[in-house]
Amino acid sequence: MKWRGRERSSNIEDRRGAPRGGGFGRGPRMNPFGRGGSGMRLPTGRTGGGIGGIIGILVVLGIIWLVSGTNPLDMLTGTSSVPTTSQSRPLPQVGQDDQADFVGVVLNDTEDFWNEVFRQNDATYQEPTLVLFSEGTNSECGPAQAASGPFYCPNDQKIYIDLTFFNQLRSRLGAPGDFAQAYVIAHEVAHHVQQLTGVLPDFNRRRAQMTRAEQNATSVRVELQADCYAGVWARGIEGFLEAGDIDEAMNAANSIGDDRLTGGRVPHTEFTHGTSEQRMRWFDRGFQSGDVGQCDTFSTNNL
Repeated sequence: MKWRGRERSSNIEDRRGAPRGGGFGRGPRMNPFGRGGSGMRLPTGRTGGGIGGIIGILVVLGIIWLVSGTNPLDMLTGTSSVPTTSQSRPLPQVGQDDQADFVGVVLNDTEDFWNEVFRQNDATYQEPTLVLFSEGTNSECGPAQAASGPFYCPNDQKIYIDLTFFNQLRSRLGAPGDFAQAYVIAHEVAHHVQQLTGVLPDFNRRRAQMTRAEQNATSVRVELQADCYAGVWARGIEGFLEAGDIDEAMNAANSIGDDRLTGGRVPHTEFTHGTSEQRMRWFDRGFQSGDVGQCDTFSTNNL
């Protein structure tokens, strides 16, 4: 991805090296266009819960979902409690390391893209804040730690990430490349879009009346829509892509499918993000179409 020397987002809150905690801000909610579901996450490194969003699947073989020790469905409703033990190394501040600069450029690209999409739908995009942290911090969805991986908190409309996750994405999950990382960020931003369009609020209102199987099934639709939105965004910034970038994103989507992460030891009724094939297919659908209207995972029987 062509990112060096390009503009970074100003919506980054750098808490690395700071005491646990931080300010919170709750933005306005909207319901501009489209339907959808809830939030998402990817796997990082401990047995337990799942990464932000609606990941409730148990991870086996030493790989865990991004929000370890917590029901990801709870994270989306702001009631989760993530363990606070972690051993990540504090990183330099924004502007002093390539990863932080890269994240800032990708976030800026998502802002440009979604501002335009919302404008075309006679709506105003409320840009999220991305929080960089090391080891641990607090969110309005509960404590966050490095082992949790990236997640979106709908209560404060912020995305949380410890950049050491990208090391795990590359070495543990076998998904190297800068656009694999961009896909992760775009997916989390897509959950913010789902919050603004009413997808996550609607899911959170209805989940108390759902069975566990229904919650999981809805979660899969939410996550696959976020994958599709990430693909649409990738099409929107095609001019900044380099050879192999889409392959990197597809490989990342393949690496974090529920079936692959659990090694076939968990029944499909426990899946909360979708299989590798589904995640790749919906990302590709978004990229090939470049149309958010093609990302309606809620009115199809063919996920």
